[in-house]
Parts: sequence; structure tokens; C-alpha cells
Amino acid sequence: MESFLPFFPLNLVAYPTENLNLHIFEPRYRQLINECIEQNLTFGIPSFINNKLPGYGTEMKIMSLAKRYDDGRMDIKTKGLRIFKIVTVQNPVPHKLYSGGKIQFIEEQDSPDGVISELLLQLDRLYQLLQTKVDFDSTQYPFSYQVAHKVGLSQEEEYQLLTMSSETERQRFLLHHLNKVIPIMSEMERTKARIQMNGHFKNLDPLNF
Repeated sequence: MESFLPFFPLNLVAYPTENLNLHIFEPRYRQLINECIEQNLTFGIPSFINNKLPGYGTEMKIMSLAKRYDDGRMDIKTKGLRIFKIVTVQNPVPHKLYSGGKIQFIEEQDSPDGVISELLLQLDRLYQLLQTKVDFDSTQYPFSYQVAHKVGLSQEEEYQLLTMSSETERQRFLLHHLNKVIPIMSEMERTKARIQMNGHFKNLDPLNF
């Protein structure tokens, strides 16, 4: 079933459940956001990658208007709802400044009971190597969207994950990525340690031949 959404294309990938703060300053998007606030409507963020719309995006709900400036600019807080695929594009929408189009919402193909255990282990390893703490809730579904921006994916890889309608497939995609990057990062850490030890006095046991 097709629906219509006004479009706010951005050079990023937004995911369902994601909280995204936006600064609105262009007249066309001020018009779009004002209409969404007044009529309690949602809008779409189609990913704009390599100067084109590849076709997928996320429906966004305005959670609050954080600030309205005297010149009409706004700061808004939004939340991702559902993934959609673009069917048609109107640029601009008749009698409007902004673009929009017909879309189809993508239905989830599965809802696994939990998170792949190896994925959780690899996430722990990653954040230990980075010496940083990242909060996530492994009981919250879908899990993949919580960490998709926090594992070092390229923008193209983030978009690829957006097009996957299976949570199991998304988790396996993230695990495959971590299985590739963690050994590289581990070796970099060992190299860093060796460089830092260069010039230090070393207390080494003699070898027995």
C-alpha cells in the first residue's frame, strides 16, 4: 500500500527508533516542518548519497520543538519510525516549496527473540579497544539500529543495512563487519604499544638454547 510523505533529504542514514536533532533554516524545510507541527504529520528522511536518492529512507516524527528563532529557524527533536522505499518523487510538491513523493513502508520479515551472542561479545571487544563506553539495551527490539552508527560503518554500509528488512540479517551484517575490523584494530593497538616501548629499558629473560 502506497502512502505520501514530504521529503527532507539529508546526507545521512536515519534509522527507526533513532533520536535525531535537526536545525531547520532553509525556507522550504521551515514550511515543511511548520506544516508537520500544525497538522501533526510525519515526514521522510530519504538518504541522499553520492548526490542522488538511492531510494530508501525513514519516516520521522517530530517529538518536540526545542527552539524557534526570531528569523524563523527552528531546532526540533525527531524520532525514527518506519523504513520506506520511494515509489515516485515530486520536486517540488505542487504549491509547496519542498519535495515529496509516494512511498511504500517496508515490513519487518522477522523478530528474533534476542541478540546473536557473538555480536554482543564483539561489541564489548570493540569498545574495550576504543576505550569508550556505549550504552545499548540488548533486550530492546530491533537491536541492530541501536549500534549501527557506533561500529564504524561507512555511509554506504549504513545505507545497505537500512535496506535490510530482517533483524537477523542486520545483526549478521554487523557481526561480519566487526569480525573484519577488530583484528585490524587489535594489531594497530599492538603496533602502538611496540612503538611506545621503543627506547625503553626492557627486562627480558635470556633464552635457553
